Amino acid sequence: MLLSTETTQYVAIAGAGLGFLGLAAAGASALRLRRLRRAYASVAHSAEAGDLLAEVAAQQQLSSQLRDEVARLRADLSHAREDLTDAIRHVAVVRYDAFDDMGGRLSFSAALLDDSGDGVVLSSIHARSETRSYAKGVKGATSALPLSPEEEQAISYAYRSAPSQRAKS
Repeated sequence: MLLSTETTQYVAIAGAGLGFLGLAAAGASALRLRRLRRAYASVAHSAEAGDLLAEVAAQQQLSSQLRDEVARLRADLSHAREDLTDAIRHVAVVRYDAFDDMGGRLSFSAALLDDSGDGVVLSSIHARSETRSYAKGVKGATSALPLSPEEEQAISYAYRSAPSQRAKS
């Protein structure tokens, strides 16, 4: 059976169209493959011998180690903050003349307190022939021993700078 020339022409045109579509699909596939190779190369540039899965596993392990380290650092920071509340951080000094015949404000009272107002108040009373020093314990910004007005003032100044008191004010 012999095909007519007209039928042969249609078959040739259809074949040429299919060939053109095949070439277009091959070109698009080659372009897409080139883009994928570039993306792969940029991701796996540090991987040895181009092993992307090994590189991803290494990055996951590193990420896990970093998460663990951040958790440890957060715990350490929390402990440091707790320890810092017990540190002597609030200090105030009041200088004064203890006696009328003495000048120069050589006597002083110094309060050394932590965040909760616990600590010590030190006083030094200067006279012409001697100097006497006193230390009194402080708990919650008060003392079980009687305080002089200057000692109370020093405690007040120091305790006022404590963060727990600033929040209450």
